[in-house]
Amino acid sequence: MNNTRPARPLRNLPALAATLLIGAALLGPTAPAQAADTAAYAAALTEFLRGAADGGDAAIDSAADQFGRLSAAEPGDPVLRAYAGASLAMRARTTMLPWKKMGYAEDGLAQIDKALALLTPAHDAPGYRGVPASLETRFTAAGTFLALPSMFNRNARGAKLLDEVAKSPLLDGAPLPFKAAVWLRAGQEAAKSQNAAEARQWLEKVVASGAPQAAAAQAKLKEL
Repeated sequence: MNNTRPARPLRNLPALAATLLIGAALLGPTAPAQAADTAAYAAALTEFLRGAADGGDAAIDSAADQFGRLSAAEPGDPVLRAYAGASLAMRARTTMLPWKKMGYAEDGLAQIDKALALLTPAHDAPGYRGVPASLETRFTAAGTFLALPSMFNRNARGAKLLDEVAKSPLLDGAPLPFKAAVWLRAGQEAAKSQNAAEARQWLEKVVASGAPQAAAAQAKLKEL
């Protein structure tokens, strides 16, 4: 009997969760520009981050259900749709059946594509947690795309989206934990691409900021 597990879509999501988890806990309950209830968003995000950090199938399913309901209630909200898509794609980790894996991943990606298509200049305003909706949507999409196996052909776009977020002037006004999450992920991706100089620049920026992710950035610097 062949007991080999099939390749898992979204294999690198724990790295995304590591960059966001502390920051999500520290960002205050800023009233969002979107209409969805702040507490409901926060609860869904907590489950999403738990699931992304290998918190188990229950957290993944809960995140997908919660963000699915929130997005259905506010279909014009790109942040909610992006998280709904990302959590749906993450459900590929909860099944051994290859066709279900592909179905979850493809359906989730379709939702993320729709979220990106919804973005307008109006979404540059601060939204959930005080983060511009355009940045949170793109960062969520980037993390999902970069976590996918190469067969999905999304890695290049994920890298481009991450670069756009990291270099956006809007990031200057975002809360520090979110900024540091972006810088840390940029450093991690640069290190994966064997670009040690660029990785060091991003990681040193995290350390110098004194953000909650500083320790993780310092540990990554020691690996370069």
